[in-house]
Amino acid sequence: MSMSLADARYHLKRIVGLIRRGLASLRTRGWRATLHRVGVHTRRQPPPQRAPLFFPEAAPFAPFSVPASEQPRASIVIPVYNHCAHTLACLRALAAHPPAASCEILVVDDGSSDETATWMPQVQGLRYHLRERNGGFIAACKDGLRLSRGDYVVLLNNDTVPQPGWLDALLDTFARVPEAGLIGAQLLYPDGRLQESGGVVFDDGSCWSYGRFESPEDPRYASLRDADYCSGAALAVPRALFEQLGGLDTRYAPAYYEDTDLAFKVRAAGRRVLVQPASRVVHDEGTSNGTDTGSGIKAYQVRNQQVFADKWRDALRRQLPVGSVPGPALLHRDLRQILVLDESMPHPDRDSASLRQVNLIRMLLAQGAHVVFVPTRGEHAGGATEALQAMGVEVWHAPFLGGIGSWLRDNGKRFAVVMMVRYHVANECLALVREFAPQARTVFDTVDLHYLRERRGAEVAGDASLLRGAERTRASELAIMAATDITLLVSAAEQEQLRVDAPQVRVELVSNLHEVAGHGLPYAQRHDLVFVGGFRHPPNLDAMQWFIGEVFPRIRAQLPDVRFHCIGADVPEAIQALAAACPGVIVHGYVPDVVPYMEQARLAVAPLRYGAGVKGKVNLSMAHGQPVVATSCGVEGMFLRDGQDVRVADEAQPFADAVVQLYVDPVLWQRLSDNGLHNIARHFSMEAAQAAVTRVFFD
Repeated sequence: MSMSLADARYHLKRIVGLIRRGLASLRTRGWRATLHRVGVHTRRQPPPQRAPLFFPEAAPFAPFSVPASEQPRASIVIPVYNHCAHTLACLRALAAHPPAASCEILVVDDGSSDETATWMPQVQGLRYHLRERNGGFIAACKDGLRLSRGDYVVLLNNDTVPQPGWLDALLDTFARVPEAGLIGAQLLYPDGRLQESGGVVFDDGSCWSYGRFESPEDPRYASLRDADYCSGAALAVPRALFEQLGGLDTRYAPAYYEDTDLAFKVRAAGRRVLVQPASRVVHDEGTSNGTDTGSGIKAYQVRNQQVFADKWRDALRRQLPVGSVPGPALLHRDLRQILVLDESMPHPDRDSASLRQVNLIRMLLAQGAHVVFVPTRGEHAGGATEALQAMGVEVWHAPFLGGIGSWLRDNGKRFAVVMMVRYHVANECLALVREFAPQARTVFDTVDLHYLRERRGAEVAGDASLLRGAERTRASELAIMAATDITLLVSAAEQEQLRVDAPQVRVELVSNLHEVAGHGLPYAQRHDLVFVGGFRHPPNLDAMQWFIGEVFPRIRAQLPDVRFHCIGADVPEAIQALAAACPGVIVHGYVPDVVPYMEQARLAVAPLRYGAGVKGKVNLSMAHGQPVVATSCGVEGMFLRDGQDVRVADEAQPFADAVVQLYVDPVLWQRLSDNGLHNIARHFSMEAAQAAVTRVFFD
């Protein structure tokens, strides 16, 4: 396929942008950090590396134990009829990697004639039920439902090998998606190929196993999504709902289409049917009944299709016509599809911009949108990618993402809104979006005004060349705003700035988005100071050089026992050396969970001497009831009042004095703690941003 003019323009702008940002990085970060960043941007993205499939070692039977609870959250019901070797492998897999959630395991024996009745009673913790007579799969499942005690009933075929974490992924999804009524696992063949990532039902009642024989990592099949049905080989339903619906319909006895019927009943009851690919289960398809639909029990699959079609005739009119080839555009045809283009995956545990982005995506999903995320670098970022997929975001990455231009050429027409994050991404991608998604509303998310941050950094450094670079960034950023439909800002101060610099641009304020965590420990049980901020962000590096070098020694002179906890990824050697020479400074580097520091440290500091946007570190502390001492820059545009919500100082000695005063005054501390929480709820919660998000993405 020949390269279009839009493709060529994209690659040219990307190269020019990398050179410009590389030169700016040399001046602000030095050659080591710049060389590292160049390597990140230019390296070939490897394919995702998921954990290899687990299979229990084949061995002669010997007694063992499985997870068991008297008050289970989930009841795993395994109907069996012979094939005891498969049942044994399934149980051994459950024993080898027990779920974190409390559970019970019920094996319902439908009259086996092999060693099942001999082996199963010897498995400690297993609830074994032998039926009086063979009645088929549906009858065995009904017995399992009757005997279950958990909040959720999980149907699991005996010819499966559940993978580590499979059950917790299903139950976590119920917790995150309250309207879910049935959730199925991603089914894999023993060789690792995809067997099914949810099922599609056509208008004649026939079914399609979505993704069969494809890669399970393919973005089309790897994210949580609504499905027409999920295979009864591995699915979970709230027990109360299962009982309300009457369990599996006996008109499909002995087997086939009962799981499809159940999914339609769940949807008719107003609940959602979802497939969760984060839950992986290997299924040796056909072990019980073979694959020949012309004979044996498998023949009921043909008969029951007509039974199903007759029962659900009205609902089937809304299904895809038979002969369609399902894909993301068709499967999400009834939803508002929104594309997010950013350079890389968000890491909400590392920076406030990522946390805002993930929470914004949560809001879009909650309003019924289908969100697609494409990192222009094409990276699969491991847990960060999988976390978005588990939420229901369709994430594209190498090797399935060949290029931004070709991908937009194939997918652009399905989007109602395209959001481009950061000005250099928008500068590179806008022409492609205009060409291949001309119907889409274009949204430019600034994250912060880059030119404002660069200009302030240049002024602090007294560097004329950096100042000229900031003016070039300003021209580029304002041009993007003029060319897109809506510009998102995070700060009311930046909104005022643009009223001067670009009054014609339509802007909306969607600031940092936080959940109000509430008070942590009380004043008397808190100790020490904390700062959170990654060191790839130059303002954080400057802030720590100033605070550790000039401010903290003055604090330590008045509070000799106080310690300062410096948290943030990519700590440079200069900060390590500075901290080593300053008693009481503890450099933690990257910390996966900063919440304990928010809830236990008495104060947070935000000693930023330049920057732009809204400072997530300030929001994060206040959301946990932790008072903050900051500079004027650190609290800009955040609706904060010195002495009421925050303490503000811009010079070393006043900053140190403000820290000491707040540290030793419980009355002042409590006032700032309470008012900080109110500030977050009023200005920086997801509820506060709801109206703006609706205007931008849904009006």
